[in-house]
Amino acid sequence: MSQMNENAPTVQHLYKYSKDYLKEESFDQLLEGKKFRMERIVSGGQVTPQGQWYDQDEDEWVLILKGEARILFKTTNNEKVLGPGDYLHIPAHCLHRVEHTSLNEETVWLAVHYFA
Repeated sequence: MSQMNENAPTVQHLYKYSKDYLKEESFDQLLEGKKFRMERIVSGGQVTPQGQWYDQDEDEWVLILKGEARILFKTTNNEKVLGPGDYLHIPAHCLHRVEHTSLNEETVWLAVHYFA
């Protein structure tokens, strides 16, 4: 009798997630390597708390798969609007915040954090 390989690939589905995103934004790590990590983020109207800015050590690439989001950049006071299929590169230490995510449907992000 053959034994099951615990490291065998398994099929997952990007759009299967808990509906708890309505209460709290969901972050699920999908893949990780030595210099990167990929995560799915599901938002339901959440935004960055007032006065707070993300200041990340690594670069980030985000893709909106569903819904919409607005990201504000501190140094330029420039806001980017993202919808399905839109992606954006955010360099390390580029201060930014999420100003809006969809209220009437979930916003599903694919985010890749990496060291350039």
